[in-house]
Amino acid sequence: MPWDMRAWQDRLERISSPRADTWAPAIDVYETPAAYVVTAEVPGLSRDQIDLAVEDSRLTLRGQRADRRSTSDVLHFHQIERSCGLFARSFEFADKIDVERVSADLADGVLTVTLPKVPPPPPRRIAVK
Repeated sequence: MPWDMRAWQDRLERISSPRADTWAPAIDVYETPAAYVVTAEVPGLSRDQIDLAVEDSRLTLRGQRADRRSTSDVLHFHQIERSCGLFARSFEFADKIDVERVSADLADGVLTVTLPKVPPPPPRRIAVK
């Protein structure tokens, strides 16, 4: 989708949203043979503004971006396109996740969560008697 179309779509979603204090970052989810990977565009968010939880095969990503309009009387905005407020997204995966090996990295405004899959058990040999 061209950039200007994406901006208009975001604006329309904000206008029609039942809550003005919610937003959703752009997210990509892909799979490798060994893991699922989730990337989220979260520019302006610090590590302490992001919460990740993994339970069974479900990842939940939550965060909050502060509304700069309410924190400063000095600023006079001429245009506002960046959403603010709370967000929450959940993803359910088909394979079991190795929750002990899940990792997350935040660099250049992109959060990358790597969810290693639990390897399948080896085939079980059954002795014939």
